[in-house]
Order: sequence, then C-alpha cells, then structure tokens
Amino acid sequence: MHDHAAGGDAHDHSEPGGHDHGHGGHGHSHAPKSFGKAFAIGTALNLGFVIIEAGYGIASGSMALLADAGHNLSDVLGLLIAWGAATLGKRRPSGKYTYGFRSSSILAAFLNALLLLVAIVVIAVEAIRRFSEPAPVAGGTVMIVAAIGIVVNTATALLFMSGRKGDLNIKGAFLHMAADAAVSAGVVVAGFIIVKTGLTWIDPVTSLVIVAVIAIGTWGLLRDSVNMSLQAAPPGLDPEEIGTFLRGRQGVQEIHDLHVWPMSTTETALTVHLLVPGGYPGDAYTAGVAAALKEKFGIDHATIQIETDPGTPCALESDKTV
Repeated sequence: MHDHAAGGDAHDHSEPGGHDHGHGGHGHSHAPKSFGKAFAIGTALNLGFVIIEAGYGIASGSMALLADAGHNLSDVLGLLIAWGAATLGKRRPSGKYTYGFRSSSILAAFLNALLLLVAIVVIAVEAIRRFSEPAPVAGGTVMIVAAIGIVVNTATALLFMSGRKGDLNIKGAFLHMAADAAVSAGVVVAGFIIVKTGLTWIDPVTSLVIVAVIAIGTWGLLRDSVNMSLQAAPPGLDPEEIGTFLRGRQGVQEIHDLHVWPMSTTETALTVHLLVPGGYPGDAYTAGVAAALKEKFGIDHATIQIETDPGTPCALESDKTV
C-alpha cells in the first residue's frame, strides 16, 4: 500500500515477523538548480582566453604567458569535469546503477580539488625557483593579458557563486575560477610594483601568498569530497542528533543500524531500524517520519524498517555491524 506525505512518498511492505520497510521518496527542496548555461558560458570564455593568451605568448616570446595558458587550459578541464558530472547526475537510475549517476558529482569535486592541488604545487615550485633565478620584469603585454584573465575568471566565478554553498561540485568550479582570478590579480599587482620599484622578489612572494590563499580553500574542498567519497555523513548533519530525533518519535523504544550518507553533492540518504513494541503503526507513520526527516534535516531518501518484537534479535542491532 502507498501513503503520500509532504516531502516525498513512503512505501511500506509488511513482512513476516513484524518487520516493515518504509522508503522516503526523493525530495526536491535541495535539488540543485541547472547550471548548464553557466558551464557553457564559463567554458567558452576560458577556452577563448586560452587561445588569446597562447597567441600573445607565441607572438611576444613570453614563456610566462604560454605557461599560464597551459594552466588556464586546466581550468577548462575542471569546468568540463564539473559540467559532465552535473549532466550525469540528471540521468535516471537504470540497470546496475540503481541510484543513477548522482555520485559522479562527488567524484568531480574530488578531481577538481586534485587539479587545484597540482596548480598550487606548480605555482609554488616556480615561485621558489624565481628567488634564485629572478625572471625578467613583466612587460606591458603580460600585465594586460593578466588583467583580461581577472575579468574572465571573475565573471566565470560569479556564474557559480549562488550554488557554491549548496553543491560541492559547483563549489569546486567556483574555487577554480576564483583562484585563477586571484593569480591574475597577483600578476598585475606584482608587475606594477616591480615596474615602480625594481624589486623583483615581489613576484615570487606574491605567488606564495596566492598559493596559501588557494590552499586554504582547496583543503576544505578536498576534505569534504574525500569524506563524501567514503560515505561519511554530509557536512552539517550529525548522526547523533538524527538518532535523538528518531528516538523521540511516538512509540519508538530504540533505534539501530542508522546510516546517513551522501547520494550526491546535494542529496542525502538514510537507513534506520526503529523498534516499536506497540505493533506496526501503519504506512502513514513511516511516511510521516520520512517527511519529518526531509523537513528538519534535508534528507531526500529515507528507508525506515519497523521492528515490533523486542524478543526477536536483529542481526544488524550491534553498532559494530554494518
């Protein structure tokens, strides 16, 4: 039988021995808005900038510009990874992919974090090398192209600003663009100061400061994406708080086998066994619990098993059993 509750539907299937399963449906209050147009615009802008920068680099004989063009090409790759994951996440479940490809957004966030780490290492190594081997002062062409980079990267970052807090995949794209805007700004500022003062050490020092700023943001992205990959409870969700909430539901004597994990960078799943000694409370009960979990914790897919006999041990009752 099927009962429909706010925030999703709950399906209950009675089984021998008083065990019942309720499934909270997929809610939509936390579903990400479409960033397809943002990805398309951002990719086009950055690809165009790479072509322009590489062209000026070849024309002016500037290895710095050619190297930065190669770095910006990695931004295009980062955007394509995030875009691909966002697109895959919309595909319906089929065959052995019973959750669809929602978790591809977690993988994309992780790959973007790795790309940022590679960029950090490359910039840091080059900055340290320049302490012993000062590079020629950046010419006007280099500063102008870097200024164009600020505009392009800032504009792209702004496309993803609204989604960076609710979706780790979008946050990865945002951080990538914001980091490069900072790098380009550093190049312009450092170049200007060097031209005015002749202090060539300003350039590598600025680079290392930028590396530190990027590293702080990247660490959070890497930590969260790794935790999500390991199916840890999403940031902001405390399993103990959820457990306390469930124990407070009417008729619940105890709970066990509680699991909370991310299905994607925007959706959360939960499974739990509730011991209700008073007897099976009905389909509407589990539908109500699923709706409450959705409203209070933003859990999109709740699977609830009802157990009614305290004398019948559950194989998954121990906290050490998964």
